[in-house]
Amino acid sequence: MKALVTGATGFVGSHVVDRLLARGHEITALVRSAERARPLAERGVRLVIGDLGDEAALRAATEGQDVVHHVAALTGAVDEAAFLAANRDGTARLLRAAEAAGSVSRFVHVSSGAAGGPAALGTPKVDAGDDRPVTMYGRSKLAAESVVRDAALPWTILRPPAVYGPRDTANFLTVFRAAKRFGIAPIFGDGSQELSLIHVVDLANACVAAGESAGAVGGLYYVNHPEPVTSRELVTAIGREVGRDLTIVPLPHALTRLALRCTGAWAEFRRQPTILRADKVHEFTAPAWTGDPRPFMADTDWTATYDLARGLADTAAWYRNAGLL
Repeated sequence: MKALVTGATGFVGSHVVDRLLARGHEITALVRSAERARPLAERGVRLVIGDLGDEAALRAATEGQDVVHHVAALTGAVDEAAFLAANRDGTARLLRAAEAAGSVSRFVHVSSGAAGGPAALGTPKVDAGDDRPVTMYGRSKLAAESVVRDAALPWTILRPPAVYGPRDTANFLTVFRAAKRFGIAPIFGDGSQELSLIHVVDLANACVAAGESAGAVGGLYYVNHPEPVTSRELVTAIGREVGRDLTIVPLPHALTRLALRCTGAWAEFRRQPTILRADKVHEFTAPAWTGDPRPFMADTDWTATYDLARGLADTAAWYRNAGLL
C-alpha cells in the first residue's frame, strides 16, 4: 500500500511513519525542509517539499497514493484567521488534491478532542453530537472536520486527547523537568479535572487501523486509553517516575486567566504564534477532557496498549536517553 503522511517530521507523524514502514507500506511525506526530513529519506521515504498551501506540491504528494494520513496541524497562531487558514483551508486543499489523484481510497484525518470541547465529569464524549469547542484552535479543527465530512473520498476522523511519549519535546517535557529539577507540579484549580490521554504509539496504531479497517469508513472517533486520570493523579505519577515526592502547587483560575491574557496580549502585540492565549483558560478550567474509545475499538482491531504507568515509564526513559532530563 502507498500512503502519504503530512506532518511526518513531527511528534505524532514520525510515529505514524514508523508504524506504516513496519507494515511494509511505501511512504510519501509532505515536508517543508529536506534537511529536517533527511532521516526519513534515509529510510526510503519519498519526500515532497512543500506545505498545505502549495497546491503543486499537494498534487505531487497525493499522486498514486492509496491512503492519506493527514497529521499536520497548526497548534499556535497569531489569531483565529491564521488557525483557519492552516487547519481548515489547508485540509481542503489536501482533500482536493487527493480527490483529483483518483487513487486515494481512504483519508484519515487526525483532528483533536478540542474540536468537540470539554466533557462533563464522569461522562466521556463519544461522537460529534455535542460539539462545543472553547478555543480558536478547537474551532479551526472542527471546521477542518466539516470539510472532511463533506468530501467525496471515504474518510475517518480521529479525535485524540493530550498525546505523550517518546519524541515529545513540548508539553509533557516541561512537566517532567519541573518535577525532576524542582520537585514541584503546578496544577489548575484543585487538580480534579478529568483527563483522557493517549501514548503516541497507540495513536499511531490507531491511524494505521483507521486507514485499513473497512468498518471505520465514515466514522468520527475519540481515541485514547479508556481509563481517565485526574490532573493531580497525572503529575503525582510523573513525580514517581522521576523519583520525586512532588509539592503540588494549585493555580487559582483567576490567576491562570490573568496570566494567559498577558501572554496572549504580548504575543499578539509582537505578532508571534502562541498556544498560551486567553481562550486557553477554557481548556484549563473545564471539568473534564475525556473521550470514549469503545466505538473505535468495536469498529477496528485497535486497543490502547499503554496504560499510564507503562506510558510514563517509556516517556521518561526516552527523555533520559536523549539527555533531556
